[in-house]
Amino acid sequence: MVDVGTETDLLRWIPLLPLLVAAYHGISIGLLRRPTVPRVAAVFSCAAVLLSFVLACIAFRDLLALPSDSRLLIDNVYTWIGAGIGSHALSAELSFQLDPLSAVMTLVVTFVGSMIHIYSIGYMEDDHRDDKGIQRFFCYLNLFTFSMLVLVLADNLVLMFLGWEGVGLCSYLLIGFWYSDNWNAYCGSKAFIVNRIGDFGFLIGLFLLFNALSEIGHPAVSFEGIKAHFDGIVGMTIAVPAWMPFAPEWSLVNVIGLCFFLGACGKSAQIPLYVWLPDAMAGPTPVSALIHAATMVTAGVYMVCRLSFLYAAAPEASAVIAWTGAITALVAATIAIAQNDIKKVLAYSTVSQLGYMFLAAGCGGYAAAIFHLGTHAFFKALLFLGAGAVILAMHHEQDMQKMGGLWRRLRQTRWVFFVGVYAIAGFPPFSGFFSKDEILVAAWASHVPGHTWLYGIGMFTAGLTAFYMFRLWYLTFCGESRVPSDVYSHIEDPNGFVINPLWVLAFFSASAGIVGLPQIWGDLIGIEESNSLANFLKPAFVASEPHHIAHSTEYWMAFWAVAIALFGTAVAWLMYVKKPGIPDRIATALSGLYRALLNKYYIDELYDAVFVRPLVALSDRVLYRIVDAGLIDGIGANGTAYGIRAVAANGLKYAQSGLAQSYIFFMIVGAVAIVGYLLR
Repeated sequence: MVDVGTETDLLRWIPLLPLLVAAYHGISIGLLRRPTVPRVAAVFSCAAVLLSFVLACIAFRDLLALPSDSRLLIDNVYTWIGAGIGSHALSAELSFQLDPLSAVMTLVVTFVGSMIHIYSIGYMEDDHRDDKGIQRFFCYLNLFTFSMLVLVLADNLVLMFLGWEGVGLCSYLLIGFWYSDNWNAYCGSKAFIVNRIGDFGFLIGLFLLFNALSEIGHPAVSFEGIKAHFDGIVGMTIAVPAWMPFAPEWSLVNVIGLCFFLGACGKSAQIPLYVWLPDAMAGPTPVSALIHAATMVTAGVYMVCRLSFLYAAAPEASAVIAWTGAITALVAATIAIAQNDIKKVLAYSTVSQLGYMFLAAGCGGYAAAIFHLGTHAFFKALLFLGAGAVILAMHHEQDMQKMGGLWRRLRQTRWVFFVGVYAIAGFPPFSGFFSKDEILVAAWASHVPGHTWLYGIGMFTAGLTAFYMFRLWYLTFCGESRVPSDVYSHIEDPNGFVINPLWVLAFFSASAGIVGLPQIWGDLIGIEESNSLANFLKPAFVASEPHHIAHSTEYWMAFWAVAIALFGTAVAWLMYVKKPGIPDRIATALSGLYRALLNKYYIDELYDAVFVRPLVALSDRVLYRIVDAGLIDGIGANGTAYGIRAVAANGLKYAQSGLAQSYIFFMIVGAVAIVGYLLR
């Protein structure tokens, strides 16, 4: 571990508090079989995450007190792994670090996570589907928060991977929380398996990186250690098999970057590994908010930004990231415009917004990616929790075609939900406008091949985002009610535990863009550039910003971004409020395209036909029937038993006759044989 940073003992307690409460829940319900009163268990869980947020604020204050060029806090607990000798020795510390990047992530995770925990008290009590499992639910939430904080605060790749796997496991437990429902169990398993594909790429990248550093005599897995010696491996190449129609050698850093990005595609739901995330809606709504807002799905974006020094030296890998993000953003947005499940629309919106973040990171706009990650955490958590409030009021109905007219009944929910819709659509002065604009600027100013096309895709996706989000708003809250009268008369805003966190998140969804003001508008309104989020994050990145462009150009870009969002909103109003018959006519006229969008381009069916069914058939007909039942059981376990029984029955049993003279005879024969052997 490189000796840098200011030592502290504070950071370890930020992830440890949720872990301690999760352990308490696990012991009380798993070992003692004496569950705590649900409300008490919930309060313990919420208190742990809130205290972690308070400690994160204190650590952030300590970080700001350091000079801007050396803002790094280190909490080295102990040496976790020490193996090998010489240049291939592996040493990984159980050590946490807080720099500007991890500080922003930690504050977002603990704050948004605490709001979701508080919301969960009211939501799970009103749900009544598993009253006895409430403590188990909060145990999983705390364990998830612990894993995410380990991932964010880890000072090395090995410890990051521990948190990386932890959030994957907890997502499986939370998505499949109602495991008695086969569909929920299937969705949890799907998320777990798809993430394992990405995790394989992460591990290969880690192994390649460690081996390369070992070859130059500086093995390291800590981020500071890797950065200190990274220049020594930049020129290395890796041989490509002759049968591959590419160059005979590839840049090693590009290969490592692509391997890590494969891990990011799994965790952050990018093409081709995005299919698990929409099905994650099977879990309770607080789980949807926790996974889709500030935590698990942003882990891949955080990892890419954390390794910015690697991707700055790997332009081909960065270009792949930018184009993958842009295509994912566009494809997910087109799917979202045809979905009718309120949570599915938000799920595909998350996939699209994550694509935006990767677009920025691939173009070198790492600060823009993290800025959008933070604003997205606020308004997407608000939207998911608001959708949960609507679902509770509708007695667990999620089809927007069966809603409408809820504006008159949900008097608080309507306003907080509108704030989230307005923010994600990218209208000023709410937060989504500023972060989205930074991403578009990063795409326009980058040197990625085809960057003008990337900018165009980003702009078009912005219009689609405004369209499908206001479509959701209009179908849910506006127009004539499509709710049965006996249900409509009982619809009301949820309890305080549910609605109050929504107001807090609405406030930050509206105001969080302030931290980005100096980046574009500083010279216009007199705010110093040094106060901007980009300037605060700059020491954490290498080549964190693309080439600067004129402010006048930025203003025009912002104008056109707002204009296309207004156009999308106007089209949604025309189709779903003014003339609600238009969507049916379009669906009839373009039935093929409509069915493709409604069925998500049949990607799940394609994967099922190409991968799932062949693997299941292989597992059943070859691995199970031939290898397991035939070879292992038939020849190995059962065959050995049958053979021993046959030998005993046909020969050995006669040697055990019970006659003393027979035993004496064999003893004499044996003694004579031994003596003869010794005298030969």
